[in-house]
Amino acid sequence: MTLLSVNLNAVAQLRNRRNLPWPSVTGIARVVLDAGASGITIHPRPDERHIRRTDVFELSALLRADYPQAEFNIEGYPSEDFLDLIEMVNPEQVTLVPDDPAQATSDHGWDFLGKGNFLTSVVQRLKREDRRISLFCDPDAGPAGVAAAKATGADRIELFTGPYGACYEDPTRAEAELAALAGTCQAALDIGLGVNAGHDLTLENLPAFQTAVPGVAEASIGHGITADSLLMGFAEATRRYIAVLA
Repeated sequence: MTLLSVNLNAVAQLRNRRNLPWPSVTGIARVVLDAGASGITIHPRPDERHIRRTDVFELSALLRADYPQAEFNIEGYPSEDFLDLIEMVNPEQVTLVPDDPAQATSDHGWDFLGKGNFLTSVVQRLKREDRRISLFCDPDAGPAGVAAAKATGADRIELFTGPYGACYEDPTRAEAELAALAGTCQAALDIGLGVNAGHDLTLENLPAFQTAVPGVAEASIGHGITADSLLMGFAEATRRYIAVLA
């Protein structure tokens, strides 16, 4: 079974359109965790255009107090501010992404060969017995890429599924993207790296992904589940995603 971690960035972005406390990020976290989600994902950015620094601490307090079994996954570029935040909050998982602060969303994985020394230093700084480190990975990274990722000391990679998610009107291209994802996933599993996945996964494209790319431990889903929640509510959307991932 692939576990579901719900990304709450879109909820925070909607809230930030007005200087009001709703929708509540912690309130929606409660809803999805009560509905069976295994964890919460956030990606705080320096401009706080969605997740705010205060959200990070409030979510951490909520999970520790009321949902100790849930996993807190914090994504971000490893700036000094981000690294300091991780040390203060101590989430169960940190996902390192190569984002420029101006990017609207993550759109590529790490250059594991070119950035190997940098990533190794960051991973070793962050790694603890009670904390997992995951590295954002291009779908076509292949055996050489995942070997370089493992050499940093990371525990997992997160497959960037955005190119596959963009193929909703092109089944031929979707097959090619799934083949690339499957190859990189298997190469990672073969050398002992765990595999997560995330970006533009939906109720419609997850079944084919699950069939083609077995062995994924966790899927981080935000935009798709938020869009579905506008129609069916977060609790029902969470239950449906869990059913597809089972």
